[in-house]
Amino acid sequence: MEFLRPATWGEALAAKAERPAAVPIAGGTDLMVELNFDRRRPEALLDLNRVRELEDWETAEGGRVLRLGASVPYARIVRELRAAAPALALAAHTVGSPQIRNRGCVGGNLGAASPAGDSHPALLAAGPGTRVEAESAARGTRLIPIDDFYTGVKRNALAEDELIRAVRIPVAAGPQQFSKVGTRNAMVIAVCAFAVALHPDPATGGGAVGAGIGSAGPTPIRPAEAEEFLTGELAARGLWRTGARLDDGLVRRFGELVAAAARPIDDVRGSAAYRRHALAVMARRTLAWTWDEYATNLRRAA
Repeated sequence: MEFLRPATWGEALAAKAERPAAVPIAGGTDLMVELNFDRRRPEALLDLNRVRELEDWETAEGGRVLRLGASVPYARIVRELRAAAPALALAAHTVGSPQIRNRGCVGGNLGAASPAGDSHPALLAAGPGTRVEAESAARGTRLIPIDDFYTGVKRNALAEDELIRAVRIPVAAGPQQFSKVGTRNAMVIAVCAFAVALHPDPATGGGAVGAGIGSAGPTPIRPAEAEEFLTGELAARGLWRTGARLDDGLVRRFGELVAAAARPIDDVRGSAAYRRHALAVMARRTLAWTWDEYATNLRRAA
């Protein structure tokens, strides 16, 4: 197995162009497991640990977008990005152990494209404006909408000569939440996971709802019907302006639509029926938490 160690982003792109089969490694928290268990034997590894620009994050587009470098570790997301990306920070907090959080990164999660990846529901909930910044030496940069990125079980939309440079996430305008079910809080693959985000628009007095499902289908899933239902009801009832309590029927229906969007299977971690039940419960609870925070902020602002 050949080990490639570029020192700059340009060198990394050139190496990937020359050796498209080379597998990128940064944190290595997923890939090393596969290597250790002899599940994978790539012809070459492309070590990105010396490419320092992948470890930076910044706000762009007038502060409306968070540009998160592919190698920013989860531990820094937890510490530094709770305000800009609350659901992602909550998801990062549940990843593995402290050692894993110090090494693992969203770029690796996206590259592996496992439906159980903890960052995926939060990225979906952040809205369709979330885009994966991919680059190749031959064609330059392209921005892949998050809804188009996941193409199958552990498959993504990257071309063979592309590397993930960053992910662009709309900066949170309202409360967000993340929840997952597992045998314990961390160091566990999720039985299922869910994220929800409120995107209020003060200019119009309205807003939108984002959501994402993990570990309950062949790919991470956006429950579009649930999003559209809740967005419509909040607008029709004037709730964005009043912050009034959500009635039980509305919350229950949102949970039902989230569960209906899942495409789970029975496996060693849980049954399909259990996953659907758990998602409905998590959807109701996270919605209650986010709406309570939104209403509290609205009262304080008044």
